[in-house]
Amino acid sequence: MDQPIIAILTDFGDQDFFTASMKAVIAGINPKAKPIDITNKVPHFDISAGAFILKVSYQYFPSGTIFLVVVDPGVGTSRRIIIADSLDYYFIAPDNGVLSWVIEENQDITIREVNSEHYFLQEISRTFEGRDKMAPVAAWLSKGVYLENFGPVINDYHKIDIERPEREGNKIWGRIVFQDGFGNLITNISEKEYQELAEPEEERKFVISVHGKEIPVKESYKSVEKGEMLSILSGQGYIEIAKREGSAAAETKSKPGDPVMLTVTED
Repeated sequence: MDQPIIAILTDFGDQDFFTASMKAVIAGINPKAKPIDITNKVPHFDISAGAFILKVSYQYFPSGTIFLVVVDPGVGTSRRIIIADSLDYYFIAPDNGVLSWVIEENQDITIREVNSEHYFLQEISRTFEGRDKMAPVAAWLSKGVYLENFGPVINDYHKIDIERPEREGNKIWGRIVFQDGFGNLITNISEKEYQELAEPEEERKFVISVHGKEIPVKESYKSVEKGEMLSILSGQGYIEIAKREGSAAAETKSKPGDPVMLTVTED
């Protein structure tokens, strides 16, 4: 790739210099690299949210993209830095579970510990390893440095628990896994699981229950009036709870981690 892409995902926000500092390091090592921000607004220290955002975005990037993922509440501790090679993509991140969804989806993935100080900056801080270690590793990798030069293959990497929905008859129990900037609440109930529940009677109607509220599953936002609640299959392939031109999170007083239930309506 003439301009290797380095896709950046962090919880740094956009009011400070942190992401720009990482891009500066990358440019100093490989000016041909092309940094692209996925987002720098992962909720602070929220490893689960970072893992989910990466899961629903990485496959839209060209093959060979390097993902630089810095959601790192353990910075300055003994936690490791890892590189994951999925054959199509590369992922550089702290070993704290932020790559859990990616690792689960890619059976032929290889994980390495990054321990070769040769590819770090000369001066290392205890609070900004994204700039001092991970960004330079991403830059050197984009220049064609072989993976084995960064460190050994490991099998004891850290993973977070990915909770799956449970089906019981015509009900699916799930959880909210992410709240986006619009206040939409994305659940862990996938399109596949919803379609399996809908068969064989595709005309059946469904509701999602959250905090005592029953919210109908609709085809599109146009199915309800402004200010009304609905559930819908999101562009990420999961059922989400929404409010047309409003915040479902504020309306339902719900947040990631809260339980939900998808079931056939009695109407």
